[in-house]
Amino acid sequence: MQLSDIRQSPYWHDQIGPPPTLSEQPLSKVDVLIVGSGYTGLSAAITTARGGRSTLVLDAEDPGYGCSTRNGGQISTSVKPSFDTLAVKFGPERAQGIRAEGANALRWIGDFINDEALTCDFRRVGRFHAAHTPQHYETLVRDAEKLRQQEGIESFAVPRSEQRSQLGTDSYFGGVVFSAHCSVHPGKFHRELLRLAIQAGVQVVGQCRVMQIARTASGFRVETAKGLIEAREVIVATNGYTSGLTPWLQRRVIPIGSYIIATDELPESTIDTLFPGDRIASDTCKVVYYYRASPDRRRVLFGGRVSASETTALAGATRLRQDMCRIFPELEDVGLSHAWSGTVAYSFDELAHIGVHDGIHYAMGYCGSGVSMAPYLGMRAGQKVLGLAEGKTAFDGLPFPTRPLYRGKPWFLPAAVAWYRWKDQQQIGKALRMG
Repeated sequence: MQLSDIRQSPYWHDQIGPPPTLSEQPLSKVDVLIVGSGYTGLSAAITTARGGRSTLVLDAEDPGYGCSTRNGGQISTSVKPSFDTLAVKFGPERAQGIRAEGANALRWIGDFINDEALTCDFRRVGRFHAAHTPQHYETLVRDAEKLRQQEGIESFAVPRSEQRSQLGTDSYFGGVVFSAHCSVHPGKFHRELLRLAIQAGVQVVGQCRVMQIARTASGFRVETAKGLIEAREVIVATNGYTSGLTPWLQRRVIPIGSYIIATDELPESTIDTLFPGDRIASDTCKVVYYYRASPDRRRVLFGGRVSASETTALAGATRLRQDMCRIFPELEDVGLSHAWSGTVAYSFDELAHIGVHDGIHYAMGYCGSGVSMAPYLGMRAGQKVLGLAEGKTAFDGLPFPTRPLYRGKPWFLPAAVAWYRWKDQQQIGKALRMG
């Protein structure tokens, strides 16, 4: 494999064509100014513009530069903490509401794409969540049964003897299929959101970094690379790219790089063997892998966290390819066409957060599961700006924790990732030797 032959840009960008022509100079006065042009920002903008508010979206880069067009296109129920964990912290009623928001977001994105007739390769394919040890399989099955009983989340267990009916590998020890999980082409989905925003009258301006947001008697005075703007309301929708512009928010999200590779084109028969049901896939490793066939079923797209510290897309490609070939030995002689990365945002409590701080609305902290939650909470943030009762969510009013000495640079992350990666490797090696 020649690294020099690999394109260091998202595979998704190849299918969306040139962007629409956008304004170069922002309006000087608007009702709603949104910082960030990803799923969250555009969804909020569509909502406020359709609600009659003049709306401006600004981005320091080109619109869609960030993780909204760099993710794996996998859609789950998004909420990581279990009901039991949440119930201890917030009580059973609030825990049930928080968990339900994940299902709400999953249902909402399907309805939204259908109602708006968006062309973005959306499919309800189901997720095969694979167990990397026999013990993890037992836990998966037990937890999935609890989810069915408590929350009505559809799933079925797949023992290792039947694993190849769902995923063409012997590297795992069975898994659980979550039937309602979906896939989408993230680049096309973002481009469709951009189209809807423009149609709704939103002004979207790229290459316009926001340098300062200051409160005024009538709203906010926003200093940008292209001049001063007066705004009645401000929404910050920067997620993994949150900066010192909003230090209170920066202290509460942990930026984490996620890396993805795309293989060269493969024979249809190979894809049919590896992904017989077109499932999206992930596993129970703490340093998780996620992968799928491309929407046209010509390539394998394989992603995950590749090192203890941030690295380059090309360096990440070497590590990801090794792990991909461990799971799928058939791909050992297959080259790579693309390698790229994006930055997601984790929160210290592993929950998404939406709210208002110092008058500024925000939604962020999707913990690597934001394909549905980001536009869903963006829509809710827009409804809150409009003063609509339906903007209420179970996340409202939750504490948004930080840690002492944390200022937005996760100095603790390399040690944690290295430990979990070592632990995963030890478990995998032991399971394979025994199994």
